[in-house]
Amino acid sequence: MKISVIFGHPRKGSFNHAIAKTAVSALKNNGYEVIFHDLYKEKFDPIVTCGEIAKNSRSNPVIKRYRNEISRADGIVVIHPNWWGQPPAVLKGWLDRVMCAGVAYNFKEGDKGEGVPIGLLKARVGLVFNTSDTRPLREKEVFGDPLETIWKNCIFGLCGVKIFYRKIYSIVVTSTLTQRKDWLEDVRKTVNKYFP
Repeated sequence: MKISVIFGHPRKGSFNHAIAKTAVSALKNNGYEVIFHDLYKEKFDPIVTCGEIAKNSRSNPVIKRYRNEISRADGIVVIHPNWWGQPPAVLKGWLDRVMCAGVAYNFKEGDKGEGVPIGLLKARVGLVFNTSDTRPLREKEVFGDPLETIWKNCIFGLCGVKIFYRKIYSIVVTSTLTQRKDWLEDVRKTVNKYFP
């Protein structure tokens, strides 16, 4: 089974990198084929071209490869920091260019896009690991936890991924080495639970 791991953090050696390494290692230890994309390292171009917007439009070979991979994935794991209640721009651009109509979702025949989409992704499980420097209670009470809404409802739920789980680790900037070790153990356990 193939698991697509999409990673978006620019700084080498970040805690996000440690999360990604832990998740990939756990998946491989459990016998999964992992397709790993470090979007910053790959210099992924997040800018959607006008020609890509239309359904069934031609995409360049790089975007076509990403689209083929995500449509064939049996599971998806995403790792990124919380920046302004959103994924980093490179990851948002990946979503815009890769998770498009005809790949991740479609509309009923005769629907011109005003209805409820039908999810097309094969993936059974979607996991998201976030880091943040905002306390979880503040994230929920003040901001409404926008990342939960984006990933659960606007992306995975809309694209047909039935099982969704998101874990946020905070506050990273003041975390201790012991906390980080515990968090990485939690990443491993979470991956093992959803991808045994």
